[in-house]
Amino acid sequence: MNAEVKSIIDSTINGLDRELRDISLKIHDNPETGEKEYKAAALLSDYLEQKGFTVTRGAAGLPTAFIAEYSSGQPGRRIGYCAEYDALPGVGHGCGHNLIAISGLACAIATRALMEKGLLKGSVTLFGTPAEESTSGKIDLVQTGEIQKRTDVVLMLHPFAHDGIYPLMLALDSVKFEFFGRTSHAGMKPWEGINALDALMQGYDNVSMLRQQTLTTNRVHGIITHGGSRPNVIPDYASAFFYVRAVTRNQLKEFKDKVENCFKAAAVATGCRLEATWAAKGPVEDVFMNDTMAQYYKEYMEMEGAHFLPRAEEEKVTTGSTDCGNVSYVVPTIHPGFSIGTNAANHTVEFTKATATEYAHGCTLRAARCLAMTAATVSLDADVYRAVVADFEKGKPQ
Repeated sequence: MNAEVKSIIDSTINGLDRELRDISLKIHDNPETGEKEYKAAALLSDYLEQKGFTVTRGAAGLPTAFIAEYSSGQPGRRIGYCAEYDALPGVGHGCGHNLIAISGLACAIATRALMEKGLLKGSVTLFGTPAEESTSGKIDLVQTGEIQKRTDVVLMLHPFAHDGIYPLMLALDSVKFEFFGRTSHAGMKPWEGINALDALMQGYDNVSMLRQQTLTTNRVHGIITHGGSRPNVIPDYASAFFYVRAVTRNQLKEFKDKVENCFKAAAVATGCRLEATWAAKGPVEDVFMNDTMAQYYKEYMEMEGAHFLPRAEEEKVTTGSTDCGNVSYVVPTIHPGFSIGTNAANHTVEFTKATATEYAHGCTLRAARCLAMTAATVSLDADVYRAVVADFEKGKPQ
């Protein structure tokens, strides 16, 4: 560890403490759902411009995405960070994206400070990535090449109830199932109807039975979005929205086929017509964690007092899905989690409350200091960067 580099990172991030706390609370207290994060995106963009970054707003055609860049003017490693700032409907910042936002600010500004002092070469970019919880803004930034053309590595953080290096982040795809039948009077001539809701319920039941014959790491869950208009009218239309998840992209493809077959069978059994519409952008990928960067982050966090489970134990814990997975398949990436001192699960009201505490703020800055140190290590040590690239090129088992 370079003592001077660590000193500058620590002093820079610690010096931002109250400014970042104010930004975090403003985002927390004004929750905006995916693609509607206008206040948060403007707040973050304005702040980055004040700190000397060149900011492109509306990146990748997304009104609430941004790209903030700073170059040292000398060839070197291109460091990327990601910020998130969308909230959950009805829950607010129950996934702590207010903390992810300020962790990105802290890391980017600290990395810039190292470049200003001549300790790092290259560039630093902070990607403002909207709608992680819904329409997956990072996929747009990847598909348009905005991330991979600017970065050699990408790093970001996520708050949880525990510290973790290798959280099991699943590949995910979403699907809308629609059944089309024929209406009839439910009391007079029900036999003349073709009940779309019956078809939907049968498909739902088929999925429930499928769970017994699938991998324990697979996940499938959905809601009925339309089930008819009146009890005395046989529904000619019914719809549902489902998420399907698996550990890897190949497992996801196989599991998706099985789930869709559950609904196809229901259509055949009831005489309805089925339309299945999967996400137009394609699936959210599983996270391909770069082991070299992850181990340096772990080392720096342990020096700060963090404790981690053995990797094999960590990878047994399923935490959800994130569009950072799509980033991890085009650029070497890490996406570790950090504890904010709560036993509450993400996506709960209790976790929302925890993300506003002073304690959670301190945990965020500690993790950000360690993430910035990890990025600096990759930038300064050519052997470390070669190991990062080797991990990435080796690929993830599918």
